[in-house]
Amino acid sequence: MQRTITPFDTTRPHIHVRFYVIDLKGSHHSLDGILDTGAPRSEFSDKFLSFAGFIKNPPADISMKSGLQTQKYGKVILPSVEIFGRKISDFEVFASRFEKEWGIDALIGLDFIRRFEVTISYRHAAIVTECLPSFAPIE
Repeated sequence: MQRTITPFDTTRPHIHVRFYVIDLKGSHHSLDGILDTGAPRSEFSDKFLSFAGFIKNPPADISMKSGLQTQKYGKVILPSVEIFGRKISDFEVFASRFEKEWGIDALIGLDFIRRFEVTISYRHAAIVTECLPSFAPIE
């Protein structure tokens, strides 16, 4: 089983990670995101999605619900993403409006994490991912 180790800064209030997306033209983009184990689906900022050509123009009338820092409003399929050294093709994510002060491009949610064995070690400041063997889900 191949293991990858991704370091992160334990002094930050969230687990910030750098990852990569290949756009429709084959260009590679490096992004900053937050690992969000409470989010069922990954969200990418509409600002990044527009910049990379996945959406034309983000709607101007998207507003955030009180108390939230993101507002999901659409879905996009990314041709290829690499997160924690793991590549996934045709990864469906939510297009979201992010608070401008956030300074990130994405939230990586459980839809990504569930594909792997993921260990978060604050003591070692590392995220360890391993491929899971194929097996039937427990019912």
